Amino acid sequence: MLKLAHGLSFAELYERDGLARLDAAFLDHLGAAESALRPQLEAARAAATLDSKAESALILEIAPHLDDFLAELFGIETEFRTLASRHNELAPLYSVKRQFVQRRAANKVKPEEAAKLDGPALEAGLKENHLDGRFDELTFAKKVAHWLADEAGHAAQLDTAMKYAAWALHTPAGREHVKAGVLFKAPAKIDPHRLLVHAQKSDRDGVVTYTIRPEHIRRRKGFALTDPGTDLVGALDQANYCIWCHTQGKDSCSKGLREKSSAEMPKKVTFKKSPFGVTLAGCPLEEKISEFHTLKAQGNALSALAVIVIDNPMVAATGHRICNDCMKACIYQKQEPVNIPQIETRTLKDVLELPWGFEIYSLLTRWNPLNFRRPLPQPATGYKVLIAGMGPAGFTLAHYLMNEGHAVAGIDGLKIEPLPGGFSGIDGDGSRVPVEPIRDVHTLYETLDDRVMAGFGGVAEYGITVRWDKNFLKLVRLLLERRAQFAMYGGVRFGGTVTVEDAFELGFDHVALCMGAGKPTVLDIPNGLARGVRAASDFSSPARPRRTPSPTCSCACPWWWSAAA
Repeated sequence: MLKLAHGLSFAELYERDGLARLDAAFLDHLGAAESALRPQLEAARAAATLDSKAESALILEIAPHLDDFLAELFGIETEFRTLASRHNELAPLYSVKRQFVQRRAANKVKPEEAAKLDGPALEAGLKENHLDGRFDELTFAKKVAHWLADEAGHAAQLDTAMKYAAWALHTPAGREHVKAGVLFKAPAKIDPHRLLVHAQKSDRDGVVTYTIRPEHIRRRKGFALTDPGTDLVGALDQANYCIWCHTQGKDSCSKGLREKSSAEMPKKVTFKKSPFGVTLAGCPLEEKISEFHTLKAQGNALSALAVIVIDNPMVAATGHRICNDCMKACIYQKQEPVNIPQIETRTLKDVLELPWGFEIYSLLTRWNPLNFRRPLPQPATGYKVLIAGMGPAGFTLAHYLMNEGHAVAGIDGLKIEPLPGGFSGIDGDGSRVPVEPIRDVHTLYETLDDRVMAGFGGVAEYGITVRWDKNFLKLVRLLLERRAQFAMYGGVRFGGTVTVEDAFELGFDHVALCMGAGKPTVLDIPNGLARGVRAASDFSSPARPRRTPSPTCSCACPWWWSAAA
């Protein structure tokens, strides 16, 4: 059973008054831990505007205290310390990679010299004589870090380690040997014309062919997930590769890669373009990427997620295999960019895998003390909004509207399958029931091979793909569906089942169309529209007959709505 600290009940985390009590408890916690920070936070909340560098600095100062507060609130201090210790234990990997492998070994031992080295023999010697009979990247890094503290006393060991690192970096055999790790890898130079396909050329019977290299082939088996993403080691490797340039205002991944201002137009902001003409505007949400990388690398796993949620509360629907505008605008333009989506998704997963991890993520979308402009939802306004389309635009808009104090109904043409009432707070007849806190997020997950389409998420559930884990759609749905200000109805087509006139007659103040922005795709080929030729749009579900809305309501939504619809 979940027992929250500060005398709070779980139900209060879904009520504005309860969140206000929670916020007051955090301010008391912050003031007791570091007295100067509380007035700084209160001043930041009261300020109309705040310098971006000052805002980032204050967020990073407060963040560790939020980690402690959340761990105490959910009673997971031991599990959180274990996760933080894993981050700290891996730290030598990245410091040794940067200082020793990439700066010393890569430069002091030339590729032609490395080609003459016997890598396996060097590894065996290190393992037997210096690494206590074991050889793995972390053990190697810890030993090298120890030797670097007294270089004069460990010159021979460092020389052997440097030669091994150079062999692993510079030679094909070495790179193949260490390909599963992160320590002996250097960022590759970018060739703009060979970004997408890793091809190998062959000449057979006078015919030149290009085929994908075998090591880049990812086999698909049914509907099983083909890309689970990186682990903590890989995510921290990328977070440490980032140079954390928000302190200089150079975080182009967030703000875009900007052209220098001209004398004629000193205030005009223009963005650079890639060799293919793509505008490098950075993250569309202006997520605080460098800041969350800093916290993640330091082991502040909960507050790293809180920083992401400031600008990207629907993080479960972004990240790895979904978006990469941030990577395109990374400050590294001549070598491999930081894999920001991988770090983002791993940061979310690390929190979700803690006890009550989903509840922590869910709470941060409603209450986030690092969000100085909107730490709490606004009081109820009485406005009611109908959102047509429960894809990414629809469910994200629903979140922001509820945090602004409005009530929301979402409709979608797809049939939306019900979830268990204990998870969603909605019973089979549409009535509200108490929500049960979820200790283990895996109780929500289904294997993608067995999963039945649930209808929520748009575009046949956020794109028909086996590279992205569609279980995340259920998480996004629960972020909305548990809230009393939200109701959702599947099998309702706007313009058919419900018209604009119906919506306003039912009492809605506004209708938001979130049904996709693209025009129908028609292939420009001869006879493409000839009789008998079919396109995907020909197989969409037919319009349902209109139904007259019922004057009474049998569900727990906050306004009159037709249960029959």
